[in-house]
Amino acid sequence: MKQTEPSVAPRVPLNRERVLQRAVALADERGIGSLTMRALGEELGVEAMSLYYYVANKDELLDGMVDVVFSEIELPTTDVDWQTAMRRRAISTREALARHRWAVGLLESSMSPGPANFRLHNAVLGCLREAGFSVENAVHAYSFQDAYIYGFALQERTLPVDTPGQLAEAAKSLRRQFSADEYPHIAETITEHVTKAGYDFADEFEFGLDLILDGLERLRDTP
Repeated sequence: MKQTEPSVAPRVPLNRERVLQRAVALADERGIGSLTMRALGEELGVEAMSLYYYVANKDELLDGMVDVVFSEIELPTTDVDWQTAMRRRAISTREALARHRWAVGLLESSMSPGPANFRLHNAVLGCLREAGFSVENAVHAYSFQDAYIYGFALQERTLPVDTPGQLAEAAKSLRRQFSADEYPHIAETITEHVTKAGYDFADEFEFGLDLILDGLERLRDTP
């Protein structure tokens, strides 16, 4: 009986999308500082020089990676009220930045934005204009929201803990390092709020977001 040869899985062809997706995954796993063309080439099983067929240089690679992140953000639509659309977009942006912590300082840094970047910015501005914001106030509203979203994401990225349980334990440890007589308000916040069951720092994001959207509603009809 003739022995059959073991099947060999076909090699997945290399393309720009695969290069960018693997670069994003590598940055997620090891941090953006570990991303080099050589390391990326090793991940893809090719020589680093082969990558330059798909991206001209490291800057173009980073621009493409940022556009991958933008593509994961929910586009606001005009089939719901503007506050709901902006709220969904803001939460989706924060979630994308939580998945890709390296991206928070890069989203608006490129001089060569990609198509996903353009689509999102156009959709946000279109939603605000459709809601009745003037061009100037739409820019104000967009900038204000992004400053809050990116700032919160940066704050989350620098926290020394990842879960509510870890935060509570860290707060308890911190509380033991100082006197309540000297810092009464910090002590009160830790014991009466942060260490209570169910507290999650992430909830602060939506609380602040709703305040911003309520404030922007008053701006909407302002010439």
